[in-house]
Amino acid sequence: MSLFTPNKDQKNKISVKEIALFAMLGALVFGAQVAMEVFPNIHLTGMFIILFTRIFRKKALIPLYLYVFLIGIRWGFGLAWIPYLYIWLVPWIGSMLIPKKLDKRVAGALYCFVGAVSGITFGMFYAPAQAVLFGLSFKQTLLWISSGFLWDVVHAIGNTAFCTIVIPLSDVLEKAMKRAGI
Repeated sequence: MSLFTPNKDQKNKISVKEIALFAMLGALVFGAQVAMEVFPNIHLTGMFIILFTRIFRKKALIPLYLYVFLIGIRWGFGLAWIPYLYIWLVPWIGSMLIPKKLDKRVAGALYCFVGAVSGITFGMFYAPAQAVLFGLSFKQTLLWISSGFLWDVVHAIGNTAFCTIVIPLSDVLEKAMKRAGI
């Protein structure tokens, strides 16, 4: 079974155009992350994951994990990077639960909710890796989560604000893809 196929009707296959697009989208997420690193816990990553999931569904994992790989290259594949292997699945799974054919106003509100939830729970989902890697007790893990909760609130607010543009961006991206024959 070839990964390269011009037949768009086969959902599990990836065309050459999609590979190029996913590479650009993964790089876009990474570039946005680097550009916004001056703002603590405010970034476009969650919004991009939700946007890509709305359009590409399972295939959104490709640009997502390209982004994770680029983060590892930039900041190192150390202990702090390990949670990135699973933490970004929170907005992806949340977005996968929202039907693509849903009314756009309802979907937009749900995408904002998914963004908020992924932001507010970031520390909670990051904590298990920290606990295992650094031998934290349950109490220490809860303290670690609570000490970063204010930053999770900031993260949730930023995600919610950015997710308000998921629907308009998905319309633009889908039109562009149609014009490009993707």
